[in-house]
Amino acid sequence: MKFGISKIFVTNRLFVALGIIATLFAVSFSVSFIFYFAQAALILLGAIIIVDLLLLFTPTTKIKAERRLSNVFSLSDENAVHITILSRAAIPLSLHIIDELPYQLQKRDFAIDMKIGPGEKKRLDYMVRPVIRGEYVFRKINIFAQSVIGIISRRFIFDADVITKVYPSILQMKNYELRTMSRISFFQGVKKMRRIGHSYEFEQIKKYVRGDDIRSINWKATGRIGELMVNHYEDERSQQVFCIVDKSRTMKMPFNNLSLLDYAINSTLTISNIALKKQDRVGFISFSDRIGTTLGPDKHHVQLRKILEALYNEKERFNEANYELLYLHIRNFIRVRSLIFLYTNFESVFAIERVVTILRKLNKLHLLVVIFFENSEITNYAKEDAHNLEDVYLTTVAQKFAVEKSLIRKELVKYGIQTIISTPEDLSINTINKYLELKSRGLI
Repeated sequence: MKFGISKIFVTNRLFVALGIIATLFAVSFSVSFIFYFAQAALILLGAIIIVDLLLLFTPTTKIKAERRLSNVFSLSDENAVHITILSRAAIPLSLHIIDELPYQLQKRDFAIDMKIGPGEKKRLDYMVRPVIRGEYVFRKINIFAQSVIGIISRRFIFDADVITKVYPSILQMKNYELRTMSRISFFQGVKKMRRIGHSYEFEQIKKYVRGDDIRSINWKATGRIGELMVNHYEDERSQQVFCIVDKSRTMKMPFNNLSLLDYAINSTLTISNIALKKQDRVGFISFSDRIGTTLGPDKHHVQLRKILEALYNEKERFNEANYELLYLHIRNFIRVRSLIFLYTNFESVFAIERVVTILRKLNKLHLLVVIFFENSEITNYAKEDAHNLEDVYLTTVAQKFAVEKSLIRKELVKYGIQTIISTPEDLSINTINKYLELKSRGLI
């Protein structure tokens, strides 16, 4: 049996007991017979401490702990971490568990308390929500065990260093894939788009069933077989879709601990996955004051992995976005008419006036969809009642910003540019609905 000093910790019970004994000694100066009670209490406390040490440091008192988690975490989602604890002690223990979390999570008071019986095995589950992309290092597991006496605490340290990477939200991507691709359910948020005409690729000839469009009847096949046959169509495939993400300083604005760039990155991954499932060719470009990552269009499954890795490495820059450089890059790189989702942000009419000429040129070459953000905090503040002169001033300024967002949208719509203005949390679903709308209308 080894009494490692570094493994021994005292609890608040010891200090309470010592405080009571010290009080008894102080009172004994006035009432002499209490002195003997104080001495007895001190001796008893010493004996209890020895018994507590013997219970905790006996060779049979052992604990085993193991942490399990995914190699990949999803940005801004709740990700599960599992800790399995096995007690090989002959007595029940009270455990205070401190898991050394990555510094990015900024949780400095994380701890879990639990009780475990002799030979019992328990699993603890907790959730973490990362808001920064990159590598997260989970380090040691510290367990402070107490017996039923609870005066001494023994520390167990387990080297459980593990590295996990936080990627753009894969959970969100899979969730919206299910919503969009499912044919047996209708999910809230995904709009059912009406198909007009037949701007689709021919799929096959099937027997007519009630509800089929009578304009799709194939009279030649009907004449040969002797019963009504109709043509079935599917969405046109192998169209080019590009996601272009602005990573300049305007995208550093935070909402719910995530930057606008992170919201745009999550949405880019989601819409890229949907487009690939629709057999479209998807590409990616990032830019700020210079062109960043450029991925050519492809429709194979490996393209999603390439986009995921590219998005993982994107970082905000402090410079202004260079739209002239972006226009030249698109002219040279994208030779086929494509659907372009441009993720950016404008906070004033002056900002859009500086770049609207370039956006109009891009819209002539491609089908451009400009996506920028609604500042929900300002919008909500503008709706609040004013109670004093300062509130009147602040509310007026908030209303001015809200109106400017509407004017920016009208400026783009005036020149025939498709526009999405969205709150950050609804960005992905609004982008998917716009993509499905444009596909259904045959505009791509």
